[in-house]
Amino acid sequence: MDRTQAMQAFEQVFGRAPTDLFTAAGRINVIGEHVDYCGGKVFPAALNLRCNIYARKTGGDTVRMTFRGIDGVVEFKTDKLNDYRDLEIGNYQAGVAYFLQEKGVDIIGCDLYYDCTVPFGSGLSSSAAIEVATAVALCEYANVEYDKVEIALLAQKAENQYAGVNCGIMDQFASAMGKKDHAVLLDCSTLAYEYVPLQLGDYCLVVANCNKPHSLVESKYNVRRQEVETALKVIQTVKDINNLSELSPKDFAEVKYLLAGVVAKRAEHVVMECDRVNKAVKALKDGDLVELGKLLNESHFSLRDLYEVTGKELDTLSALARKETECLGSRMIGGGFGGCTISIVKKTAVDGFIRRVGMAYAEEIGYKASFYETSIEDGITVEKL
Repeated sequence: MDRTQAMQAFEQVFGRAPTDLFTAAGRINVIGEHVDYCGGKVFPAALNLRCNIYARKTGGDTVRMTFRGIDGVVEFKTDKLNDYRDLEIGNYQAGVAYFLQEKGVDIIGCDLYYDCTVPFGSGLSSSAAIEVATAVALCEYANVEYDKVEIALLAQKAENQYAGVNCGIMDQFASAMGKKDHAVLLDCSTLAYEYVPLQLGDYCLVVANCNKPHSLVESKYNVRRQEVETALKVIQTVKDINNLSELSPKDFAEVKYLLAGVVAKRAEHVVMECDRVNKAVKALKDGDLVELGKLLNESHFSLRDLYEVTGKELDTLSALARKETECLGSRMIGGGFGGCTISIVKKTAVDGFIRRVGMAYAEEIGYKASFYETSIEDGITVEKL
């Protein structure tokens, strides 16, 4: 849907034209999966796939929301923000409003039309984009200054404590703090960050959605968190650490005997993935794309064999990509159990890559994957219409 269509859709629902456009980005994560909640470093980048909110301030005590592709209007009262936790649609927004109000922000009545181009359930963080964009809209209408890092933290809190998804900080941070043509090296334990130019020369990142429906709430995501927390508690009996990410591969080798079964596998993934992040950043800064691709492959294998969050669809998509001679590496991104892969592909080979991988995937799985033309953009934008 283009801007004109979105503005017309807003007017059809609410009777007047929107006055503002607030956006926040979806994200890819170059490498560093399932380590953000273990205090590790991650390497995300904000996408041109975004949550766009066409908006108009109305005053009063009601926030009304409608969504592209979904009939009807959802609303919440600003004096009853604790009452909407069970909304099937709109609970993320209500949670953001609740915690903003808890911080002293006056939630002003408004009409919001959500045109989200981040595919839902794709592992590209549509929820974070929705939360961050909503927080910006509500802060702008309350006429309060906001810090983007604080917006990210509040959005994470809404998802954790209001919507009940036990996510780490990476998604919201990338959505809020993304910078055009850069990835963000983020230390999730301290929120220290560094922008690193995402320069791939003759190559680009191709995002592919396996199109298997999934929900983090219904998946084993929270179980994985419990397993790594169990590993941490055991290791803390012999090591003075706060997070698994503090262990080097050598450190982990010395304490692995304390762990057993899936708990050992989960912890090993976290430690080795943290090490891969550091190696990947160096490879990118050195312009060594072959090494970067190798690290992406290793990340996928670890997520498949140690963390066990891939599944047939993601494994098939990644394996087919790796067979392509002009692909340097491919891995799943996001929470897993469905969602997307990223692949480093030579620009001149992208069309053939998409055609061949797409056909082979549909033949193997029985339905089609989706491929996205993506670029790396700023996280938050605010515009008067």
